[in-house]
Amino acid sequence: MKSLKKTFILDTNVLIHDPDSFYDFADNHVVLPLAVIEELDQLKQFSDERGRNARIVARKLDALREAGKISEGVPTSGGGTIRIETKVKAKVPTELVRKADNEILSVALGLKERGEKVIFITKDINMRVKAEVLGLQVQDFEKAKVRFEELYTGWSEIEIEDKLVDEFYNQKKMPYSSKSFFPHEFVLIRSSSNSKKTALGRYSPDENLIVKTRYENARPWGLDALNLEQKFALEALLNEDIKLVTLVGIAGTGKTLLALACGLQLTFDEARYRRVLISRPIVPMGKDIGYLPGTKEEKLTNWMGAFYDNLEFLVDTSGITVERSGAGSNKKMKIPEMVDSLFDTGKVEIEALTYLRGRSIPNQYVIIDEAQNLTPLEVKSIVSRAGKETKVVLTGDPYQIDNPYLDSSSNGLTYLAEKFKGQNIFAHITLSSSERSKLAGLAAGLL
Repeated sequence: MKSLKKTFILDTNVLIHDPDSFYDFADNHVVLPLAVIEELDQLKQFSDERGRNARIVARKLDALREAGKISEGVPTSGGGTIRIETKVKAKVPTELVRKADNEILSVALGLKERGEKVIFITKDINMRVKAEVLGLQVQDFEKAKVRFEELYTGWSEIEIEDKLVDEFYNQKKMPYSSKSFFPHEFVLIRSSSNSKKTALGRYSPDENLIVKTRYENARPWGLDALNLEQKFALEALLNEDIKLVTLVGIAGTGKTLLALACGLQLTFDEARYRRVLISRPIVPMGKDIGYLPGTKEEKLTNWMGAFYDNLEFLVDTSGITVERSGAGSNKKMKIPEMVDSLFDTGKVEIEALTYLRGRSIPNQYVIIDEAQNLTPLEVKSIVSRAGKETKVVLTGDPYQIDNPYLDSSSNGLTYLAEKFKGQNIFAHITLSSSERSKLAGLAAGLL
């Protein structure tokens, strides 16, 4: 009887996205064209996440050689095989010659012509288009994808009797059995007879009750919440029981500003954390400007402009004073100087994501901005760095992704929000209203 096993051809970007991906196809055959190995060889020299993952894949393939000839197929624990294809190729249109991508397609076509049930797996949109045009069955790598349009918003609305709203204000907690909640899901409680009479709550997994929010009117470093979602965000960011927070929203919704203001409040004013550690992926929008001179801190300054802008705003609105020592200590400091002095205290640090790997980060408030540009594996690597008493906040806009192999459903930020939504130390809020300015709101909505 002819085998019903499928043959999955993996593109290089799938392996870079997840170095363990070739183990995810059960009892089927996984084929890596030789051109994929060549591309991995070129990528391994880089010091970024691509280079690291390329080196991981190379080590895994080298280990597989001990189980047999990888050119003929090495058996996997799931009952399938993994092999590097060096012989089979098919003729492709003349427009597609002399390019690694098309060498990979040539192998896929050759195996199909030989009678194998071929499925080509790639995260490259153009490769999927070319493969389908050539008659191949093609798919994205679906393992770490979520349905973004159905992403958990982090809050819900319920209606109760008017008198129960009053009781909730007095007792600051109430049971509610008509709906099941995720841990730390926020709740807008509305009177059934008076829609303008509302209260804000949070489901406490420890008490199995809806409890009154504590921080909805907080003003961390002079910052006011401007809408309902921002009030929920403040509750998540300031609550010490919540150790992981994701904030998702379009440009101007206040994600980074809220996270930073709460971090400064908890570190400088309440001494709950030793340091605010700030980072973001180094992914350029448009053409990269290339090499930047200076120290690591000077290089990062160019990438961390958004944080400096927000710090200047918070220093200005909070009215704080930072002591200056030495000559000229009586001279009033300008806002940029005050921002620099925050870093001089050692309580605010910026760091490249690359240098977070391998660290253990205890008792710190960690902000990862633009997290939509991270893969699920990168997010795992970062969050797993959190030490005792550390809080991690990830912010981002899944509609503004600069990584060519990620989209709103496959990036690490939305993947994390979906996977952690049932955990007792996690809270999430999707912010939908742009508060930066009327112009910014129109740009986010119309463009």
